[in-house]
Amino acid sequence: MTAPHTIAVLGLGRMGSAMAIRLTNYRWSVVGWTRSGRATGAVQTTGDPDDAVAKADIVLLALFDGPACREVVERVRGSLRTDTIVVNTSTIGPDEAAELARRLGPSYVHAPVLGSVSAAAAGTLEILAAGQREALQRVRPVLEALGTVRYVDDVATAASLKLVANSGLAGAVLALRDPLRQADALGLPLAQVLDVLELGRLGGLVARKRPFITGQPTDAPAAATPITPTAEFTIRALAKDMALLAAASDTPLPSAADLAGTSVDPEADIALAATVPAVGDAVLEPLRAYIRGHATGDPAHFRDAFLPTAHVEGLRDGAFVSWCLDEYCALFTGRPAPDEPSRSRRIDAVDVHGTVATASMTLRHGPDTFTDVFLLTHVDGDWRIANKAYHRAT
Repeated sequence: MTAPHTIAVLGLGRMGSAMAIRLTNYRWSVVGWTRSGRATGAVQTTGDPDDAVAKADIVLLALFDGPACREVVERVRGSLRTDTIVVNTSTIGPDEAAELARRLGPSYVHAPVLGSVSAAAAGTLEILAAGQREALQRVRPVLEALGTVRYVDDVATAASLKLVANSGLAGAVLALRDPLRQADALGLPLAQVLDVLELGRLGGLVARKRPFITGQPTDAPAAATPITPTAEFTIRALAKDMALLAAASDTPLPSAADLAGTSVDPEADIALAATVPAVGDAVLEPLRAYIRGHATGDPAHFRDAFLPTAHVEGLRDGAFVSWCLDEYCALFTGRPAPDEPSRSRRIDAVDVHGTVATASMTLRHGPDTFTDVFLLTHVDGDWRIANKAYHRAT
């Protein structure tokens, strides 16, 4: 039998509510507070966070981000008992976690959690816990009621590991996007595609997220009216985490931009980020005109593809060249290359960011392979190539 605890849960969103309900099942005294004022009726709540923490020996934070954590901690700090332990399960940056630890001293435990709302309800979360030994020992029964505890050396490391774990999740979600796009382009039935994807490496993710992708519960008949399941983990939250990771590591992180720039409702489940359609034909048209120019040798296609002010830059015979559009067009004779039937060109990637886009292409021309990188812009209702840089490998 664990020692009795009085627990204040600050933050009653999806995860906070699930954890609070789980802890009430242990017959601990649990009171919750939420900044929004919206809360489930399954947990006793108060409208004043100071009332929530005044009698608590453990305060559990389940908030959206670092600024929210700082704001709430400062708001209730004067009401904390001297022996109260603050357990922060929120996903925040390593610097933010370290700063909270400096403010609260040995009474702070950083314990970000891995797992969904259903895992919190079932007590099967994976918890990365860091703090002073005495504080960790006191909160251990509470954390173990929520899941499996993995102890980490310091709070910054715990925060960093949580972000890295979520990066793996972001990568998996975005990896699912490509097969869904290609299957759609091939006209394949979504249900059949998901059945096959469940057999592969992304199978676990597909099985869990299938209701969000299809808009139907897994046991719904095919003719059922589509529904929107309640998000387990929102795109906005995952985009926030990836931005934190990119800032903490000072290393480019494509998933941060991919998630932040998605056209899907940011409050939708992360699975919907995998359903974003491929870029439209409008942004592809100048790239296709560029391909036609190479295929035919007709420079008119390049003038259709590029802005008149565009430049083409790269190394040619060991020397750097920077051609204006007229100079570039002068390289073409108006006839296809003699070996044109054996040549190939492939658009590898296109990323649209509002009125600008970036793209890359691979061209195999005889013994040479070119990697072309484009900057495109939306001008007067059309997409055009603003500049191109290339690398030539022989």
